[in-house]
Amino acid sequence: MAITVTLDVMMARRKMSGRDLAARVGITEANLSLLKSGKVKGVRFATLAAICEALDCQPGDLLEWHPDEVRP
Repeated sequence: MAITVTLDVMMARRKMSGRDLAARVGITEANLSLLKSGKVKGVRFATLAAICEALDCQPGDLLEWHPDEVRP
């Protein structure tokens, strides 16, 4: 997958636990864990906005794009 979720890095920078972030955002800790691990196929913009507000960051701080193998 070319998109990497770096939510755990931002949470560590902000010294915020998963329990606290999940409560602020209004999602379950299980869903937050799935998001952190990159095991989700999508995220609602409203959820992404709430995470960014809680962590005082931009969406680009939570997601990185890495190119796949070069195709001939």
